Amino acid sequence: MLKELNIVDSPGTNAIIRQHEILTNEYVPRSDLVLFTTSSDRPLTESERLFLEKILSWGKKIVLVVNKADILENQEAVEEVRAFVSANTAGILGAEPELFVVSAKQAQKALLADTQEQKATLRAESGMDALETYITETLDDRARLGLKLNSPLGVAENVLRQAQELNHAQAKELEADSQLAADLEGMLGGYDKALQSETAPRLAEVENVLQRFETRGQDFFDNTLRLTNIANLTKSEKIKAKFEQEVMADVPQEIDEKVRAMIDWLVDKDLNVWYQVMGALERRQAAARANLDGSHLSAQAERRKDLMESVGQTIRGIVNSYNRKKEAEDLSAFVEGAVAQTALFEVGAVGLGALVATALFSSAMDVTGIVAAGTLAILGLFVIPYKRKQVKQNFKVKMEELRTNLMSTLSRTFSRESDLAIRRLNDKISPYTAEVRADQEKISSDARSLSELESLLKETRDAIPKVL
Repeated sequence: MLKELNIVDSPGTNAIIRQHEILTNEYVPRSDLVLFTTSSDRPLTESERLFLEKILSWGKKIVLVVNKADILENQEAVEEVRAFVSANTAGILGAEPELFVVSAKQAQKALLADTQEQKATLRAESGMDALETYITETLDDRARLGLKLNSPLGVAENVLRQAQELNHAQAKELEADSQLAADLEGMLGGYDKALQSETAPRLAEVENVLQRFETRGQDFFDNTLRLTNIANLTKSEKIKAKFEQEVMADVPQEIDEKVRAMIDWLVDKDLNVWYQVMGALERRQAAARANLDGSHLSAQAERRKDLMESVGQTIRGIVNSYNRKKEAEDLSAFVEGAVAQTALFEVGAVGLGALVATALFSSAMDVTGIVAAGTLAILGLFVIPYKRKQVKQNFKVKMEELRTNLMSTLSRTFSRESDLAIRRLNDKISPYTAEVRADQEKISSDARSLSELESLLKETRDAIPKVL
């Protein structure tokens, strides 16, 4: 049997630590069977227990041998030691251990004894026969093949276990970053949703001002273009002044205020979300510093930490340099420019209210031209009702065109600004969130691969007894 075996006598657990590492990393993973020897005078010390756990982690078959039985007073003491070692190793091994109490000293004396009778007595007292029989039977051809097949599986299972522990540690390490990424994306999504849902009602307020203006205009034409008012219909300047006073009123100021309020709302919304993002990043950074405690971060965690700090620094710079007044003025100028470029609005007017006022007044006056006074005097009964109907219809068409043009321009302009705000914020946080998502996917993919490998190893181990 010895011709087919390689026996490695390792250093004890109290040897130099470097030797332990060599033993654990080089010999134990390659062994098929480990005879773990402890002593009767100090059975299973703490260092031995820890070393036993290391060996077990490689999935090796372990047989416990308690030496120096000769120093024990009687068989009762032997059984007491046996019970102690068995009880304290069962929890580690997960089952009742194979345990032999022997005396190498007595076995050595048996080899040197003068008579066969002395040899037999000393050999029996040594307990070596039981151990030798067990090893011989355990390491027969079939058993050796089983050990040979199971041994690399134990190594693979240990490596797998270490990989799973690393995977779990990486997942745990990623939790805080995953939460922050989700929070940042939630802020971005909430910002986008708020802009989408709140823009339309604010634009509707502007449209309502125009609608009320049109209604007053229609009422004005009904009340002005009448036979009873025939004397004033030729006085165009008087009609214009009355129209401006009764119909136009403060419409330009109202529209100016509504649009200005929209601009302020959009600027405040933008600044607020930047503050939210900065706050979330600063809280995460503070928590990360508090939880470090000198612990070593993985390469992935270090990379995420660097990205988080870089993004945080960028966000702080944007918030600290954010000039709300200038942002509002720039956006206001852009809105006015967009409105001024449409066909129905006069480029020379200053301010959005003035632009709208000019367009509204032009729309009204374009359709209030009245026929000559002489014609009115002769045909007033027939001309005025016809003219009133014509004026009202033309005014309606003009107002519809103006309202559609203005609202379309405002909607398009604010939509563009909203999209730019969303894109600007996303561009700043995406390096960090993209890194977190990539790490999440890798960790999840690794976990799936490790789970598949675990199933494969189990199937292989279950198949070994069937082929023996």
